[in-house]
Amino acid sequence: MKLRLFPQETAGLQALAHMSEQILAGTHTLAEMLGAGRNDFSELAESLRQHEAASTADFATLLTGMRTSFVNPLPREDLYALGQLLNETSEILSGAGEIIELYTLDRNPNRVSDQLEILSRQSELTIGAMKSLNDLDSLEDYWLEVLRLAKRADHTHRVVVAELLDAHSPTTFAKYKALTDQFAAGSRQMRAIATQVGSIIVKES
Repeated sequence: MKLRLFPQETAGLQALAHMSEQILAGTHTLAEMLGAGRNDFSELAESLRQHEAASTADFATLLTGMRTSFVNPLPREDLYALGQLLNETSEILSGAGEIIELYTLDRNPNRVSDQLEILSRQSELTIGAMKSLNDLDSLEDYWLEVLRLAKRADHTHRVVVAELLDAHSPTTFAKYKALTDQFAAGSRQMRAIATQVGSIIVKES
């Protein structure tokens, strides 16, 4: 029988899983925004703010649990770091929605959708990882796959910026670059989460 490394107290892990689910929900809402008309932007941007608020509430639950629990499923500093990174990712996605709304970006290049697709895939993998933090041996593939996707996201971002620069005036370029930069930041944030998980794997091995 495999030795169980962690106690059965899993409230902190559940909070992390809920936060990762809010990120995925945010990517789905952003996908709707990319295909929506400007009249729908306000409602969808509000949905993103609600996802962010739910993430922040889960982060508060995590912090409360860490303060009141005698034994946590992971070291407190690791739980806090993961929670902070997840919550910041929801903030980034909410910011992307605000950019679409404020700049009325209703003709987004296809490669921007490619960026969001990569970010969504990273989010899906992260949900699985947050639900498996009590079985670290199963997470090495997650770590490596998210890092691979992050490299692909970096390349896609560079291509998007180059194509935008060729196709648009300086003002329009600046608007769309703000959005593509925001998606790139989200992907880098998911990479940071995976790197944090990798650090936990190394420390706990």
